[in-house]
Amino acid sequence: MTAPETPLLRVVRGNPDDAELAALTAVVAAAASARAPEPAPKRESWWADKASLVRAPLAPGEGAWRASALPR
Repeated sequence: MTAPETPLLRVVRGNPDDAELAALTAVVAAAASARAPEPAPKRESWWADKASLVRAPLAPGEGAWRASALPR
């Protein structure tokens, strides 16, 4: 004996017509089939990272040339 199938949608209140039920079913099916966003790709190498080319703006002034060589 097979178990009775439960309906996917159940109208709790009101009397929707066929067009309203079809619209509701389409919205629920579209929401169920929506995929999750793909995760960001993993960083392959720190050596190839172009973000390291971006540096702080230059600060002109006395001793600025010495400070430019200091680690940040």
